[in-house]
Amino acid sequence: MHPEQNTIVSPLTLSSLPFPEHALAPVISADTVGFHYGKHHRGYVDNLNKLVAGTGLADLPLLKIIKETAGKANSTTIFNNAAQIWNHTFYWNSLHADGGGDPPTQLKEKIESSFGTLESCKKELAAAAMAQFGSGWAWLVLDGGTIKVVKTANAETPIINRLKPLLTIDVWEHAYYLDYQNRRLDYVTAVLDKLINWTFAAENLG
Repeated sequence: MHPEQNTIVSPLTLSSLPFPEHALAPVISADTVGFHYGKHHRGYVDNLNKLVAGTGLADLPLLKIIKETAGKANSTTIFNNAAQIWNHTFYWNSLHADGGGDPPTQLKEKIESSFGTLESCKKELAAAAMAQFGSGWAWLVLDGGTIKVVKTANAETPIINRLKPLLTIDVWEHAYYLDYQNRRLDYVTAVLDKLINWTFAAENLG
């Protein structure tokens, strides 16, 4: 499934979570999911609706808004809210209550071709998540025929750099602080071991 065709929706609508708020506990608590989704994610949707109302962007699809505003100083606020909607929806789909374990065969072979082993890939994802100073994201992406790990700051997203996201880990503090305080590595490790949705990543290989 191409990331531009999965659950990414119009900026006028907050997409539903792909799981109940309590489903990721104890790795990510229902309180964290409720706050993260119900306050932060919803806030980006509400803000974007206000920002584009009455403009030529109002009727555009979310991805079009992101691409139209990326890198434009006078559109930074619109870009940040639009990209955060996309990033968050992608993040929720990158998690699954029965995640972790081994990826589907095709994805695992692709990962091993790019990183040597699945463990090396996970270590590189964790390293990217830890190396992101301040708020941002760690991504597994497809760049041509090669799977890579990249990190982005704040609302930045690989889709504006012609990279195809496969999955992401949110390392903004609101993603983990209620459960882990400043222990970002514990959060990232737990997500990679127990929640990461390799099936979603495999679908995004296309």
